[in-house]
Amino acid sequence: MGQNNHTSLHGFILLGFSDHPKLEMVLSGVVTLFYFITWVGNTAIILASLLDSHLHTPMYFFLRNLSFLDLCFTTSIIPQMLVNLWGPDKTISYVGCVTQLYVYMWLGSTECLLLAVMSYDRFTAICKPLHYLVIMNPHLCLKMIITVWSISLAVSVLLCTLTLNLPRCGNNLLDHFLCELPAMIKIACIDTTTVEMSVFALGIVIVLTPLGLILISYGYIAKAVLRIKSKEGQQKAINTCGSHLTVVSIFYGTIIYMYLQPGNSASKDQGKFLTLFYTIVTPSLNPLVYTLRNKDMKNALRKLVRVDR
Repeated sequence: MGQNNHTSLHGFILLGFSDHPKLEMVLSGVVTLFYFITWVGNTAIILASLLDSHLHTPMYFFLRNLSFLDLCFTTSIIPQMLVNLWGPDKTISYVGCVTQLYVYMWLGSTECLLLAVMSYDRFTAICKPLHYLVIMNPHLCLKMIITVWSISLAVSVLLCTLTLNLPRCGNNLLDHFLCELPAMIKIACIDTTTVEMSVFALGIVIVLTPLGLILISYGYIAKAVLRIKSKEGQQKAINTCGSHLTVVSIFYGTIIYMYLQPGNSASKDQGKFLTLFYTIVTPSLNPLVYTLRNKDMKNALRKLVRVDR
């Protein structure tokens, strides 16, 4: 870390929505509500799928990982955000900011890859039903999860380290409500073209490559569903994949709009609200999406509620 970064070692100031004090009060309530929903919903999915032996399948193994990931993702952001929204103090320590930067990037990348793995699971279940449990055996599922988390960690370490090594010349004002890669790059006091190109290139690998695999998987799934003769069988297949496809559309739609577009095409506040949406709203929607059209999960949640009583 160079001398030019010495002053920022004391911490950063997260400007967030500080120019809209009334909005901050409203947002603090909204964020708290969604955080509560996220915790209740995702914890319920994890417990229900662990306690119900009918849900000890590859699909629910990956769903448990997604729920755990969403809990970690929101917890790495929301507590600090609420502290900043509730009071006049908008600072975050240097260690806190660096930790949030690495963890946020790691978990965000993990979700991109995990959604691709989940689409492969659905492809195998529908296109190769007779061999599904043989192909998606517990050893392979565990290997896929370890690979996803490891690749994402490597990407996070590479990009975040590159960004933190940029000289900031004492700049410590982040025009955001969290320590995010683009916001950190913006306060650098040198030409950041090389780092931005690196972020963009790895963004394509982490975002568009999994999305491409998801689309290919669903192309094969669509063909397989159309070949199913019974309407009941078709409906079951659609229900099985519909939840995952909804989550993919919400998550990737927001990510692509935010990160894979020209830098100045969105206003500052628009960028903050989009980040707020996919970091706060999306994790709270996932449990709802996965339970609305899933009879097995509904039954497991009913059993869980009865046990609690």
